Amino acid sequence: MTEPARRTLRELANPNVTQQPLCIQFPIEADFELKSGLIHLLPTFRGLAGEDPHKNLKEFHIVCTTMKPQGITEEQISLRAFPFSLAGKANDWLYYLPSGTITTWNDMKQQFLEKFFPA
Repeated sequence: MTEPARRTLRELANPNVTQQPLCIQFPIEADFELKSGLIHLLPTFRGLAGEDPHKNLKEFHIVCTTMKPQGITEEQISLRAFPFSLAGKANDWLYYLPSGTITTWNDMKQQFLEKFFPA
């Protein structure tokens, strides 16, 4: 039995820089590129007090429905575009969700509203 490699204090203090998978698990058939024009049209939600997450989702929906690539569903567009609509606390929230947490657009909306508009 070999002894585990000893790590220095500096090595232990450095964060793991390997990229962790995103919380969104995209359908395999949803391989497409978002146009930068669409990304710039998306509303921005920061997770601040006074922001309306329902209004944000409505504005997000309006923008996403303007783009309809051949063979791509609205759900696939929404899942791919949503991270680009978040900033600040809301962006942090999304990136710290466990990988694979979100598999559908309904999952995303539910998680988003539970976080930023709790009952």
